[in-house]
Amino acid sequence: MAIGLYDKLTGRNARINYDFNDFSIGVHKKVGSAEKTEWTLNGKLSITTSDGAK
Repeated sequence: MAIGLYDKLTGRNARINYDFNDFSIGVHKKVGSAEKTEWTLNGKLSITTSDGAK
């Protein structure tokens, strides 16, 4: 999702910000396995990107 959005905005002073608070995500236990485990973040994770245009 983020890559497609970023591709559309590239060259337009693009900036994508994600802000997560207290979330859980299912992560594969090992490469190629369908079995997942749940990771929980108790806090804040911020992801910011820009295309570098000034």
